[in-house]
Amino acid sequence: MKRLLPILLFSASLAAKCLPMNEAGKHIGDTKCVTGKVLTVTESPNGAWFLNFCDDYRQCPFSVVAFARDLRDVGDVRYLAGKQVEIHGKIKEYKGRAEIILRDRRQLRGESAKLPPVPKDYDASRHGRYRAGAFSSSKSSQKPAKAKPPPATRNPSDAETPAEEPAQPPK
Repeated sequence: MKRLLPILLFSASLAAKCLPMNEAGKHIGDTKCVTGKVLTVTESPNGAWFLNFCDDYRQCPFSVVAFARDLRDVGDVRYLAGKQVEIHGKIKEYKGRAEIILRDRRQLRGESAKLPPVPKDYDASRHGRYRAGAFSSSKSSQKPAKAKPPPATRNPSDAETPAEEPAQPPK
């Protein structure tokens, strides 16, 4: 028990250094640890993933963003939904709210530190919507097929006139 006590005290001191997510706005420009429970993880149309700590992300004082280009280094962030996270990084201001950009899995601590890798068939350049080797281009980028000319029709008046006989060679 005596050996366990220093470990518990050390762990508690590490957790005490993390700011609650609602205080992150007071530390814009600082490199800190911020902690909070991720309620949802959502993908934006451009492929960025957002860790939302509030029911309404527009009213939340803090967020975490992982861009599609960084997901190979971060891991599958969808697994963070419902988990308490500790994220380390520079706190920046974006649209009046504090945020940390998640670029590497080493920024995560606690139960969230061991994210599984992004699925092998995830294509960050396509924002996860297409699998490598199974690409099908969108209809807007396909070239239209060349129109074939309509089949030649015979003029009905040509059918009524008898065909000319080939000229006979002179005898």
